[in-house]
Amino acid sequence: MKLDHIVHFTHTSPEASSKFWNEKGFHAISGGSHEDWGTQNALMYGPDYYIEWLTVEDEHIAQASEHPLIQQLQLDGRGFGTICLRSDNLDQLAQQIEGRGFQTVGPMDANRLTETGETVRWRLLFVDQPISSALPLPFFIEWEEPDEARFAGLKQKGAITELNEGLRLEALVFSVEDPEQKEAQWSRLLGGSLDLENCRLLFEDGKGKERLSEVHFESAGQEIVFEQGNYLAPRFV
Repeated sequence: MKLDHIVHFTHTSPEASSKFWNEKGFHAISGGSHEDWGTQNALMYGPDYYIEWLTVEDEHIAQASEHPLIQQLQLDGRGFGTICLRSDNLDQLAQQIEGRGFQTVGPMDANRLTETGETVRWRLLFVDQPISSALPLPFFIEWEEPDEARFAGLKQKGAITELNEGLRLEALVFSVEDPEQKEAQWSRLLGGSLDLENCRLLFEDGKGKERLSEVHFESAGQEIVFEQGNYLAPRFV
């Protein structure tokens, strides 16, 4: 299974988020609006995943949303939220996950209106769990387009450049109260392994709110702190 994207909650507009990263030599873009959720995002792609900086665009819509991710955004405010893993068959995955002892929510349809007026569509699957300070389990996505066509389109539009294709991940580090318990829970959910095809999932001792704490890129040469999130990233400038 592959990491599809990292969700990082911000109080920063997509334009300001992308400007921050572009000034450090990366290539980030404004993504667009989730009109049904009252949110908007900025995006930075790697070769087979992306980072989403998600913020509220319409507070009234966001507060009324029953969507698990938007409810978590309302709780957390800013900082790393959760991660999303990619599947090509969410209906089958839901059966597998429930067979491992978890309850699921979905699959549910979702979409985003881009700045160019294009509607991007996908489906989401969540594990049924309370929204709290405990580490949220990953959620899952199935895109309308096959990966090959989707990434080819992103390259054609300039969202993925040669620089983006070199941004490979090494590991995602989660800060939790009981690393062994969380490793066992996540391993059971994911069918036995915490080594994804495009990064590793690591758990370390921590106090307080349990969340993703660090994103480690390959060839890291600097630490970048943005909206309460730590990135060990390559140095371009």
